[in-house]
Amino acid sequence: MDLQSLKNRFSIIGNTPLLNHALNTAEQVAATDLTVLIVGESGVGKEVFSQIIHSLSSRKHNPFIAVNCGAIPEGTIDSELFGHEKGSFTGAVDSRKGYFETVSGGTIFLDEIGELPLGTQARLLRVLETGEFIRVGSSKVQKTDVRVIAATNRELIEFTEKGRFREDLYYRLNTVPIRVPSLRDRKEDIPLLFRKFVVDFAEKYKTKPIYLDEEAKGLLTAYGWPGNVRELKNIAEQISVLSKNDHIDAAQLNSFLPKHTANKMPMVTGTPVGEFANEREILYKLFFDMKKDVNELKKMFLEILQNPSLSGQTAHFTKEAIINELKEDIAPSHAPVSTVSMPNNAMQLPHHQPVIIDNDLQNHYEIEESLNIMDKEKELILKALKKHRGRRKDASTDLGISERTLYRKIKEYDIEE
Repeated sequence: MDLQSLKNRFSIIGNTPLLNHALNTAEQVAATDLTVLIVGESGVGKEVFSQIIHSLSSRKHNPFIAVNCGAIPEGTIDSELFGHEKGSFTGAVDSRKGYFETVSGGTIFLDEIGELPLGTQARLLRVLETGEFIRVGSSKVQKTDVRVIAATNRELIEFTEKGRFREDLYYRLNTVPIRVPSLRDRKEDIPLLFRKFVVDFAEKYKTKPIYLDEEAKGLLTAYGWPGNVRELKNIAEQISVLSKNDHIDAAQLNSFLPKHTANKMPMVTGTPVGEFANEREILYKLFFDMKKDVNELKKMFLEILQNPSLSGQTAHFTKEAIINELKEDIAPSHAPVSTVSMPNNAMQLPHHQPVIIDNDLQNHYEIEESLNIMDKEKELILKALKKHRGRRKDASTDLGISERTLYRKIKEYDIEE
């Protein structure tokens, strides 16, 4: 059967390479009895592929059953699949055949295979390897001839690494993998699928089909479709029912698209999504703010050097902090030496080694005397105490420090009151 005939038979719309490859694989493996693992997101149509494989196989006249493993409670999944004997558990008032027994000779489709409990996985592995199973509450081994097609919307290899899925079962199921592409990987198929759904709806309810303008088609294609084909069909039917006219523009279409999935829309390069796109940008801003604060401190300190009268109006600095700032930032090893001397009204400091100021920080100054913060701080404290006649509370307020800090400084500098 050629590919287009296969699509027509199973009402498959689309012509993307990924979809065609998946269909070709399904058609080729159908003639065998190999186990198939269909992988794809929820809503992409994995069950359709299982039906294709069964319909094109030698088992097509025998039973086919689809089982959603995630919808059956863990306590009853073994009974559903393998059957049970009377009295084997509370509520087992009679013996019951399981799916592997009733579908013998046919095909069983196990959807959401990753949800199987580990105990059930061991039973399934035995069926796949030997064709044998045992009912719950029985010791009798029975035979079955069932082809297993499994499907999952998870990456089972990751489940095996976490111990949630048996590795041997994974490789036994994954004999022939088929990956069904998501709708966002089939963008050119989206308008065609939408058109099919609205036409089918119109024929069923004897109404006029709706149409999308070009801008609306662009929005339809750009949307992320996390629910894939299932979501697209729901939206198409919803618009067909609720729209007041048959011509739909982008604004009308946007009113039907879920807002909580707007973050899955494609991002236009260069367009900010918010104040911060991620945590990294927040950290960058924090670093920039810190750098700005440090530069402000440097500027303020240099203003104090030029105008000592400002020192009494600023908060005190520890000796170590300012010396480190001078060593690391004000006098870097690569800074060029300036030749302009300090103004005459600059404060006089004890003579030590010259300190060079970075040209980028303050208009090319050279300080020929080193900075001794301890001496200047002691001098200010003495002036404040003298001014306030030894009243520490008033002196500390004038200095911009706490009374406790002033007391510590008096002890540290051994100041006699």
